[in-house]
Amino acid sequence: MHAPRTAAAGRTASPATARLINDRLALQLLQSEGPLTAGQLKTLTGLSRPTVADLVERLQEAGLIAVVGESGAQRRGPNARLYGIVADRAHLVGLDLRTHSVTVAVADLLGEVRDERTVPIGPDDAPDTAVATALAVVDKALAAAGAHHPHTIAVGAPGLVDPATGRLGGTDWIPSWHVALVGELRARRASVLLENEVNLAAIAEQRDGAARDHDTFVLLWLGHGTGAAVVLDGTLRRGTSGGTGEIGFLPVPGTAALPSASGCDGGFHSLAGSAAICALAAEHGLSAATGAGPGTANTPSSEADADAPPAEAVVRAAVGAGEAGAAFLDALAARIALGVAAVCAVLDPGCVVLGGEVGCGGGEELAGRVAGHLARLSPLRTDVRAGTVGGRAVLRGAVLAARDAAQDELFTPGG
Repeated sequence: MHAPRTAAAGRTASPATARLINDRLALQLLQSEGPLTAGQLKTLTGLSRPTVADLVERLQEAGLIAVVGESGAQRRGPNARLYGIVADRAHLVGLDLRTHSVTVAVADLLGEVRDERTVPIGPDDAPDTAVATALAVVDKALAAAGAHHPHTIAVGAPGLVDPATGRLGGTDWIPSWHVALVGELRARRASVLLENEVNLAAIAEQRDGAARDHDTFVLLWLGHGTGAAVVLDGTLRRGTSGGTGEIGFLPVPGTAALPSASGCDGGFHSLAGSAAICALAAEHGLSAATGAGPGTANTPSSEADADAPPAEAVVRAAVGAGEAGAAFLDALAARIALGVAAVCAVLDPGCVVLGGEVGCGGGEELAGRVAGHLARLSPLRTDVRAGTVGGRAVLRGAVLAARDAAQDELFTPGG
Protein backbone atom coordinates (compact mmCIF):
# COMPACT_ATOMS: atom_id res chain seq x y z
CA MET A 1 0.00 0.00 0.00
CA HIS A 2 1.24 3.51 -0.78
CA ALA A 3 2.10 5.67 2.22
CA PRO A 4 -0.81 7.88 3.32
CA ARG A 5 -0.73 11.47 2.15
CA THR A 6 -1.55 14.43 4.37
CA ALA A 7 -4.84 16.12 3.59
CA ALA A 8 -3.46 19.62 4.14
CA ALA A 9 -0.37 19.70 1.99
CA GLY A 10 -0.64 16.56 -0.13
CA ARG A 11 2.78 15.40 1.01
CA THR A 12 3.67 11.85 1.97
CA ALA A 13 3.10 11.26 5.68
CA SER A 14 6.01 10.45 7.96
CA PRO A 15 6.42 6.81 9.06
CA ALA A 16 5.20 7.73 12.57
CA THR A 17 2.10 9.43 11.17
CA ALA A 18 1.43 6.50 8.84
CA ARG A 19 1.61 4.09 11.78
CA LEU A 20 -0.83 6.25 13.75
CA ILE A 21 -3.28 6.35 10.84
CA ASN A 22 -3.06 2.59 10.35
CA ASP A 23 -3.48 1.86 14.07
CA ARG A 24 -6.52 4.10 14.35
CA LEU A 25 -8.06 2.53 11.25
CA ALA A 26 -7.59 -0.97 12.66
CA LEU A 27 -9.05 0.04 16.04
CA GLN A 28 -12.05 1.68 14.37
CA LEU A 29 -12.73 -1.52 12.46
CA LEU A 30 -12.47 -3.62 15.62
CA GLN A 31 -14.87 -1.19 17.28
CA SER A 32 -17.47 -1.34 14.51
CA GLU A 33 -17.06 -4.93 13.29
CA GLY A 34 -16.09 -6.76 16.47
CA PRO A 35 -13.19 -9.26 16.71
CA LEU A 36 -11.28 -9.78 13.47
CA THR A 37 -8.40 -11.92 12.28
CA ALA A 38 -5.19 -10.44 10.90
CA GLY A 39 -6.31 -11.61 7.47
CA GLN A 40 -9.63 -9.81 7.82
CA LEU A 41 -7.84 -6.66 8.95
CA LYS A 42 -5.62 -6.91 5.88
CA THR A 43 -8.65 -7.20 3.60
CA LEU A 44 -10.62 -4.39 5.24
CA THR A 45 -7.72 -1.94 5.53
CA GLY A 46 -5.92 -2.73 2.28
CA LEU A 47 -2.63 -2.82 4.19
CA SER A 48 0.10 -5.34 3.49
CA ARG A 49 0.48 -8.46 5.61
CA PRO A 50 3.74 -7.23 7.27
CA THR A 51 2.12 -3.85 8.06
CA VAL A 52 -0.86 -5.56 9.69
CA ALA A 53 1.44 -7.83 11.66
CA ASP A 54 3.36 -4.80 12.94
CA LEU A 55 0.25 -2.90 14.00
CA VAL A 56 -1.23 -5.94 15.72
CA GLU A 57 1.99 -6.30 17.72
CA ARG A 58 2.01 -2.60 18.62
CA LEU A 59 -1.63 -2.60 19.75
CA GLN A 60 -1.09 -5.74 21.83
CA GLU A 61 1.94 -4.24 23.54
CA ALA A 62 -0.11 -1.11 24.31
CA GLY A 63 -2.76 -3.28 25.97
CA LEU A 64 -5.44 -2.10 23.54
CA ILE A 65 -6.15 -5.42 21.80
CA ALA A 66 -5.80 -9.07 22.73
CA VAL A 67 -6.54 -12.50 21.32
CA VAL A 68 -10.17 -13.20 22.16
CA GLY A 69 -10.69 -16.49 20.30
CA GLU A 70 -10.13 -18.33 17.05
CA SER A 71 -11.91 -18.35 13.72
CA GLY A 72 -12.92 -21.45 11.82
CA ALA A 73 -13.28 -23.58 14.94
CA GLN A 74 -15.46 -26.02 13.02
CA ARG A 75 -13.02 -26.75 10.20
CA ARG A 76 -9.84 -28.77 10.02
CA GLY A 77 -6.42 -27.20 10.07
CA PRO A 78 -4.93 -24.32 12.02
CA ASN A 79 -7.34 -21.61 13.11
CA ALA A 80 -6.64 -17.90 12.79
CA ARG A 81 -6.51 -15.85 15.95
CA LEU A 82 -9.28 -13.36 16.53
CA TYR A 83 -8.22 -9.98 17.90
CA GLY A 84 -10.55 -7.70 19.83
CA ILE A 85 -10.33 -4.43 21.75
CA VAL A 86 -9.60 -4.91 25.47
CA ALA A 87 -12.85 -3.52 26.82
CA ASP A 88 -11.57 -3.33 30.41
CA ARG A 89 -8.62 -1.17 29.35
CA ALA A 90 -10.63 1.78 30.68
CA HIS A 91 -13.93 2.39 32.45
CA LEU A 92 -16.27 5.25 31.70
CA VAL A 93 -18.97 7.00 33.72
CA GLY A 94 -22.02 8.75 32.32
CA LEU A 95 -24.26 10.90 34.53
CA ASP A 96 -27.70 12.33 33.88
CA LEU A 97 -28.36 15.14 36.37
CA ARG A 98 -31.97 16.08 36.97
CA THR A 99 -33.49 18.46 39.49
CA HIS A 100 -34.47 15.67 41.87
CA SER A 101 -32.38 12.67 40.80
CA VAL A 102 -29.07 11.40 39.50
CA THR A 103 -28.70 8.45 37.15
CA VAL A 104 -25.26 6.95 36.62
CA ALA A 105 -23.97 4.33 34.19
CA VAL A 106 -20.55 2.71 34.24
CA ALA A 107 -19.37 1.35 30.89
CA ASP A 108 -16.27 -0.24 29.42
CA LEU A 109 -14.08 1.14 26.62
CA LEU A 110 -16.53 -0.18 24.02
CA GLY A 111 -19.42 1.65 25.63
CA GLU A 112 -21.11 -1.46 26.99
CA VAL A 113 -22.86 -0.59 30.26
CA ARG A 114 -21.68 -2.69 33.19
CA ASP A 115 -23.85 -1.10 35.87
CA GLU A 116 -26.60 1.49 36.02
CA ARG A 117 -28.50 2.96 38.95
CA THR A 118 -30.56 5.98 40.01
CA VAL A 119 -30.82 7.80 43.32
CA PRO A 120 -33.39 10.46 44.22
CA ILE A 121 -32.37 13.87 45.53
CA GLY A 122 -34.79 15.30 48.09
CA PRO A 123 -36.25 18.73 47.28
CA ASP A 124 -35.14 19.95 50.71
CA ASP A 125 -31.67 18.36 50.66
CA ALA A 126 -28.83 20.76 51.30
CA PRO A 127 -26.33 21.07 48.44
CA ASP A 128 -23.67 19.21 50.42
CA THR A 129 -26.10 16.37 51.10
CA ALA A 130 -27.09 16.16 47.43
CA VAL A 131 -23.45 16.06 46.32
CA ALA A 132 -22.61 13.35 48.87
CA THR A 133 -25.60 11.30 47.69
CA ALA A 134 -24.55 11.62 44.06
CA LEU A 135 -20.91 10.72 44.75
CA ALA A 136 -22.01 7.70 46.75
CA VAL A 137 -24.08 6.31 43.89
CA VAL A 138 -21.16 6.84 41.49
CA ASP A 139 -18.89 4.88 43.83
CA LYS A 140 -21.44 2.07 44.20
CA ALA A 141 -21.84 1.78 40.43
CA LEU A 142 -18.07 1.69 39.93
CA ALA A 143 -17.69 -1.01 42.56
CA ALA A 144 -20.50 -3.09 41.05
CA ALA A 145 -18.84 -2.83 37.63
CA GLY A 146 -15.47 -3.88 39.02
CA ALA A 147 -13.92 -0.53 38.15
CA HIS A 148 -11.42 1.04 40.51
CA HIS A 149 -11.07 4.42 38.83
CA PRO A 150 -12.90 5.92 35.85
CA HIS A 151 -10.86 7.11 32.91
CA THR A 152 -13.47 9.59 31.65
CA ILE A 153 -16.68 10.97 33.16
CA ALA A 154 -19.33 12.67 31.01
CA VAL A 155 -22.05 14.68 32.73
CA GLY A 156 -25.32 15.77 31.17
CA ALA A 157 -27.05 18.67 32.91
CA PRO A 158 -29.63 21.33 32.12
CA GLY A 159 -28.37 24.85 31.51
CA LEU A 160 -25.73 26.56 29.41
CA VAL A 161 -22.28 25.02 29.19
CA ASP A 162 -19.71 27.60 28.13
CA PRO A 163 -17.73 26.06 25.22
CA ALA A 164 -14.65 28.07 26.17
CA THR A 165 -14.49 27.23 29.89
CA GLY A 166 -16.55 24.04 30.11
CA ARG A 167 -18.42 25.52 33.06
CA LEU A 168 -22.12 25.38 33.78
CA GLY A 169 -24.08 28.59 34.14
CA GLY A 170 -26.21 31.11 32.37
CA THR A 171 -29.44 30.47 34.28
CA ASP A 172 -30.44 31.12 37.87
CA TRP A 173 -32.67 28.07 38.26
CA ILE A 174 -29.91 25.46 37.97
CA PRO A 175 -29.60 23.55 41.27
CA SER A 176 -26.43 24.67 43.02
CA TRP A 177 -25.50 21.06 43.75
CA HIS A 178 -25.06 20.41 40.03
CA VAL A 179 -22.15 22.84 39.87
CA ALA A 180 -20.71 21.57 43.15
CA LEU A 181 -20.92 17.93 42.00
CA VAL A 182 -19.03 18.64 38.79
CA GLY A 183 -16.33 20.33 40.85
CA GLU A 184 -16.03 17.31 43.13
CA LEU A 185 -15.81 14.94 40.18
CA ARG A 186 -13.04 17.00 38.62
CA ALA A 187 -11.17 16.91 41.93
CA ARG A 188 -10.99 13.12 41.59
CA ARG A 189 -8.40 13.50 38.83
CA ALA A 190 -10.56 11.93 36.15
CA SER A 191 -11.21 13.58 32.82
CA VAL A 192 -14.63 15.21 33.17
CA LEU A 193 -16.75 16.34 30.23
CA LEU A 194 -19.72 18.60 30.94
CA GLU A 195 -22.40 18.90 28.28
CA ASN A 196 -25.94 20.21 28.02
CA GLU A 197 -28.38 17.34 28.46
CA VAL A 198 -30.21 17.93 25.17
CA ASN A 199 -26.94 17.88 23.25
CA LEU A 200 -26.14 14.48 24.73
CA ALA A 201 -29.60 13.21 23.82
CA ALA A 202 -28.92 14.29 20.24
CA ILE A 203 -25.70 12.27 20.22
CA ALA A 204 -27.68 9.22 21.33
CA GLU A 205 -30.33 9.70 18.65
CA GLN A 206 -27.64 10.22 16.00
CA ARG A 207 -25.70 7.07 16.93
CA ASP A 208 -28.41 4.70 18.14
CA GLY A 209 -31.79 6.24 17.40
CA ALA A 210 -34.04 8.07 15.00
CA ALA A 211 -31.37 10.20 13.28
CA ARG A 212 -28.91 7.47 12.34
CA ASP A 213 -29.37 8.19 8.64
CA HIS A 214 -28.99 11.98 8.93
CA ASP A 215 -25.85 14.10 9.27
CA THR A 216 -27.99 17.21 9.69
CA PHE A 217 -30.98 17.31 12.03
CA VAL A 218 -32.50 19.08 15.02
CA LEU A 219 -33.57 17.32 18.19
CA LEU A 220 -36.50 19.12 19.79
CA TRP A 221 -36.59 18.28 23.49
CA LEU A 222 -40.04 18.22 25.10
CA GLY A 223 -40.01 17.45 28.81
CA HIS A 224 -40.20 19.62 31.93
CA GLY A 225 -39.13 22.42 29.64
CA THR A 226 -38.22 22.79 26.00
CA GLY A 227 -34.87 22.82 24.28
CA ALA A 228 -33.18 21.84 21.07
CA ALA A 229 -29.89 20.42 19.87
CA VAL A 230 -28.54 21.26 16.43
CA VAL A 231 -26.37 18.87 14.43
CA LEU A 232 -25.10 20.23 11.11
CA ASP A 233 -23.01 18.09 8.75
CA GLY A 234 -22.42 15.60 11.53
CA THR A 235 -21.17 18.21 14.01
CA LEU A 236 -22.95 19.29 17.17
CA ARG A 237 -23.28 23.08 17.22
CA ARG A 238 -23.14 24.83 20.60
CA GLY A 239 -22.92 28.53 19.75
CA THR A 240 -20.66 31.19 21.21
CA SER A 241 -22.06 30.95 24.74
CA GLY A 242 -23.43 27.41 24.57
CA GLY A 243 -26.92 28.74 23.92
CA THR A 244 -27.70 27.12 20.59
CA GLY A 245 -31.10 25.48 20.92
CA GLU A 246 -32.54 27.59 23.75
CA ILE A 247 -35.84 27.37 21.95
CA GLY A 248 -37.88 28.03 25.08
CA PHE A 249 -37.07 31.72 24.58
CA LEU A 250 -38.34 31.69 21.00
CA PRO A 251 -41.10 34.31 20.49
CA VAL A 252 -44.11 32.58 18.94
CA PRO A 253 -47.75 33.48 18.38
CA GLY A 254 -50.34 32.23 20.84
CA THR A 255 -48.69 33.34 24.08
CA ALA A 256 -49.88 36.08 26.40
CA ALA A 257 -46.54 37.92 26.50
CA LEU A 258 -43.01 37.90 25.18
CA PRO A 259 -39.99 36.17 26.72
CA SER A 260 -37.35 38.24 28.45
CA ALA A 261 -33.65 37.98 29.21
CA SER A 262 -34.53 36.69 32.68
CA GLY A 263 -37.16 34.11 31.78
CA CYS A 264 -38.74 32.18 28.93
CA ASP A 265 -42.35 32.68 30.08
CA GLY A 266 -44.07 34.08 27.02
CA GLY A 267 -41.83 32.15 24.64
CA PHE A 268 -42.25 28.70 23.08
CA HIS A 269 -41.88 27.24 26.58
CA SER A 270 -45.28 28.74 27.44
CA LEU A 271 -46.86 26.63 24.71
CA ALA A 272 -44.96 23.35 24.95
CA GLY A 273 -43.53 23.10 28.46
CA SER A 274 -44.90 20.51 30.87
CA ALA A 275 -47.26 22.89 32.70
CA ALA A 276 -48.67 24.20 29.42
CA ILE A 277 -49.25 20.68 28.11
CA CYS A 278 -51.06 19.64 31.29
CA ALA A 279 -53.26 22.75 31.09
CA LEU A 280 -54.07 21.99 27.46
CA ALA A 281 -54.98 18.42 28.39
CA ALA A 282 -57.31 19.66 31.13
CA GLU A 283 -59.09 21.83 28.55
CA HIS A 284 -59.79 18.61 26.63
CA GLY A 285 -60.97 16.77 29.72
CA LEU A 286 -57.87 14.63 29.98
CA SER A 287 -55.54 13.79 32.84
CA ALA A 288 -52.59 11.48 33.35
CA ALA A 289 -54.93 8.67 34.31
CA THR A 290 -57.12 8.94 31.22
CA GLY A 291 -57.08 5.64 29.39
CA ALA A 292 -54.30 4.32 31.60
CA GLY A 293 -54.40 0.94 33.22
CA PRO A 294 -52.00 -0.73 35.66
CA GLY A 295 -48.39 -0.43 34.56
CA THR A 296 -49.12 1.92 31.67
CA ALA A 297 -49.04 5.65 31.16
CA ASN A 298 -49.22 6.85 34.73
CA THR A 299 -46.68 4.34 36.03
CA PRO A 300 -42.99 5.30 35.80
CA SER A 301 -41.03 2.69 33.86
CA SER A 302 -38.06 2.93 36.21
CA GLU A 303 -36.56 4.88 39.04
CA ALA A 304 -35.03 7.26 36.51
CA ASP A 305 -38.56 8.41 35.61
CA ALA A 306 -38.93 10.06 39.01
CA ASP A 307 -38.21 13.40 37.30
CA ALA A 308 -40.47 12.67 34.33
CA PRO A 309 -42.95 15.52 33.79
CA PRO A 310 -46.67 14.89 34.36
CA ALA A 311 -47.10 15.87 30.71
CA GLU A 312 -45.47 12.61 29.65
CA ALA A 313 -48.20 10.57 31.32
CA VAL A 314 -50.90 12.81 29.84
CA VAL A 315 -49.52 12.41 26.32
CA ARG A 316 -49.08 8.65 26.66
CA ALA A 317 -52.63 8.35 27.96
CA ALA A 318 -54.00 10.46 25.09
CA VAL A 319 -52.58 8.13 22.43
CA GLY A 320 -55.43 5.81 21.58
CA ALA A 321 -57.84 7.50 24.02
CA GLY A 322 -60.57 8.20 21.48
CA GLU A 323 -61.81 11.52 20.15
CA ALA A 324 -60.76 13.55 23.19
CA GLY A 325 -57.25 12.16 23.00
CA ALA A 326 -57.02 12.80 19.27
CA ALA A 327 -58.24 16.38 19.65
CA PHE A 328 -55.70 17.05 22.40
CA LEU A 329 -52.81 15.56 20.42
CA ASP A 330 -53.76 17.62 17.39
CA ALA A 331 -53.87 20.83 19.43
CA LEU A 332 -50.52 20.00 20.99
CA ALA A 333 -49.04 19.19 17.59
CA ALA A 334 -50.17 22.58 16.28
CA ARG A 335 -48.27 24.26 19.11
CA ILE A 336 -45.13 22.20 18.61
CA ALA A 337 -45.23 22.89 14.88
CA LEU A 338 -44.84 26.63 15.57
CA GLY A 339 -41.45 26.05 17.14
CA VAL A 340 -40.43 23.53 14.51
CA ALA A 341 -41.40 25.89 11.68
CA ALA A 342 -39.25 28.65 13.14
CA VAL A 343 -36.25 26.32 13.44
CA CYS A 344 -36.73 25.08 9.89
CA ALA A 345 -36.97 28.59 8.49
CA VAL A 346 -33.51 29.37 9.87
CA LEU A 347 -31.68 26.04 9.59
CA ASP A 348 -33.58 23.93 7.03
CA PRO A 349 -32.36 20.72 8.75
CA GLY A 350 -34.51 18.33 6.73
CA CYS A 351 -35.17 16.22 9.82
CA VAL A 352 -36.56 17.07 13.25
CA VAL A 353 -36.62 14.46 16.01
CA LEU A 354 -39.13 14.90 18.83
CA GLY A 355 -37.27 13.81 21.95
CA GLY A 356 -37.62 14.17 25.67
CA GLU A 357 -40.23 12.36 27.70
CA VAL A 358 -43.14 14.04 25.89
CA GLY A 359 -41.74 13.57 22.39
CA CYS A 360 -41.02 9.90 22.97
CA GLY A 361 -44.32 9.42 24.82
CA GLY A 362 -46.32 10.79 21.90
CA GLY A 363 -44.45 8.54 19.48
CA GLU A 364 -45.30 8.44 15.81
CA GLU A 365 -48.87 9.51 16.59
CA LEU A 366 -47.68 12.93 17.76
CA ALA A 367 -44.85 13.18 15.23
CA GLY A 368 -47.21 12.55 12.33
CA ARG A 369 -49.59 15.28 13.51
CA VAL A 370 -46.70 17.75 13.92
CA ALA A 371 -45.57 16.93 10.38
CA GLY A 372 -49.06 17.65 9.06
CA HIS A 373 -49.24 21.07 10.72
CA LEU A 374 -45.67 21.87 9.69
CA ALA A 375 -46.45 21.16 6.05
CA ARG A 376 -49.07 23.91 6.19
CA LEU A 377 -46.66 26.39 7.82
CA SER A 378 -43.43 25.80 5.91
CA PRO A 379 -42.54 25.16 2.25
CA LEU A 380 -39.42 23.27 3.35
CA ARG A 381 -39.65 19.50 3.24
CA THR A 382 -38.94 18.26 6.74
CA ASP A 383 -39.12 14.74 8.10
CA VAL A 384 -40.57 14.77 11.63
CA ARG A 385 -39.75 11.68 13.68
CA ALA A 386 -40.32 10.47 17.20
CA GLY A 387 -37.21 9.86 19.27
CA THR A 388 -36.49 6.16 19.73
CA VAL A 389 -33.76 6.08 22.39
CA GLY A 390 -36.34 6.87 25.05
CA GLY A 391 -35.86 8.09 28.61
CA ARG A 392 -32.23 6.98 28.64
CA ALA A 393 -31.20 9.32 25.81
CA VAL A 394 -29.19 11.72 27.99
CA LEU A 395 -27.46 8.88 29.84
CA ARG A 396 -26.70 7.00 26.62
CA GLY A 397 -25.32 10.18 25.06
CA ALA A 398 -23.09 10.70 28.10
CA VAL A 399 -21.67 7.18 27.79
CA LEU A 400 -21.03 7.67 24.07
CA ALA A 401 -19.34 11.03 24.66
CA ALA A 402 -17.13 9.52 27.36
CA ARG A 403 -16.28 6.60 25.08
CA ASP A 404 -15.26 8.91 22.23
CA ALA A 405 -13.05 11.01 24.50
CA ALA A 406 -11.38 7.99 26.09
CA GLN A 407 -10.74 6.33 22.75
CA ASP A 408 -9.32 9.54 21.30
CA GLU A 409 -6.75 9.55 24.08
CA LEU A 410 -6.03 5.84 24.41
CA PHE A 411 -5.94 5.14 20.69
CA THR A 412 -3.12 7.67 20.31
CA PRO A 413 0.49 6.65 21.02
CA GLY A 414 1.37 7.68 24.55
CA GLY A 415 -2.36 7.85 25.52
